[in-house]
Amino acid sequence: MSDLRKVGGINASAAVTRDGLLIASDVMGEIDAETFAAMTATMTGAAETAMSEVKAGDIRRVIVEGESGKMISIGAGSNALLVVLTAPEAPLGLILLKIGEASRRIAKLLE
Repeated sequence: MSDLRKVGGINASAAVTRDGLLIASDVMGEIDAETFAAMTATMTGAAETAMSEVKAGDIRRVIVEGESGKMISIGAGSNALLVVLTAPEAPLGLILLKIGEASRRIAKLLE
C-alpha cells in the first residue's frame, strides 16, 4: 500500500475483501480505514450488479469523482479489491497503470 503513495496524486489506498473487510491500508488524516473499506466494497458490488443486470459484462473498475477527489476501485483477484483515493487533478492514466500492477500483486499474495 505504501508504494502507491509514491505515485503522484494518490492520498489513500486499501485492500479490502469483496464483502468490505479491511485487509491492509495506507490512509492518513480523518479517513476511517474500516469505513472506507466497507463503503467502497458496497459501491463496487452495486456497480457489478448493475452491469450484470444490463448484460454489460464484468466491470474493470469503478471511478467516482467528487469535488475534492476521485475514488477508484479495481478487482484484486476473485476475493479482494484495491481502492484508492486521489486528488481531483491526479493523472488518471498513470494511476490506473499503477493500481493495475498493484492489484495483480495483491491477487497473487491472496491466492
